[in-house]
Amino acid sequence: MLGVFSSAVAAPPEELAAAAGRSPSPKTKASELVARFLSSADPAVAVNVNGDGSHLAFSHLHDSPFSPRSFAVKDDIFCVFRGAIENISSLKQHYGLSKKENEVIMVIEAYKALRDRAPFPPSQMVALLRGSFAFLIFDRSSSSLFAAADPHGEVPFFWGTTADGFLAFADDLDLLRGACGKSIAAFPRGCFYCTNIGGLKSYENPKNKITAVPASEEEIWGATFKEEATPVFAAIN
Repeated sequence: MLGVFSSAVAAPPEELAAAAGRSPSPKTKASELVARFLSSADPAVAVNVNGDGSHLAFSHLHDSPFSPRSFAVKDDIFCVFRGAIENISSLKQHYGLSKKENEVIMVIEAYKALRDRAPFPPSQMVALLRGSFAFLIFDRSSSSLFAAADPHGEVPFFWGTTADGFLAFADDLDLLRGACGKSIAAFPRGCFYCTNIGGLKSYENPKNKITAVPASEEEIWGATFKEEATPVFAAIN
């Protein structure tokens, strides 16, 4: 799966952009990345979700039976999903869905509940999911992006920046490496990225800060994103 988003939708993390400057390497534009995906993963589908070159794309080529890819659009919410939700039956009941609905529809409905009527924070939406997953949601009504990955990293998920400043996500490291050069990183486990609430956060430990550590020249990454535990201070009597 692949997602590319213009800077008007999502500004790339500074750490990824800085990595390209420290160690220049070949990069391509977002449109070329989408074209490369379509040619290498045929049959594949790409959807221009925002009219500005932002795309979501997916293919069933080399699909794993344990973490299949799926795509859906509902009420102007676009979602590409890879993985399997273990507690999907209980979540369907929770969100009032029929038994026939799959993971990607369930994730869209969970996002809608968060956006429209739920009093709980965004972290709780993802924290309810049990299983292996990575997904991208684009909400056309607000031009907002929501991305998340499971706590164990069972589904490969990466992000980077293209030559024209688009933020790119994919489950194929080689695809992004060829387009983003050194401005690439593994998407941090147990985290979500939401443009509506200011970027990258942990949903397992919402109070913890996510920081980026610059990688060495030998590494393929430009940076490694890590979760910093909130210090606990003992009471002094």
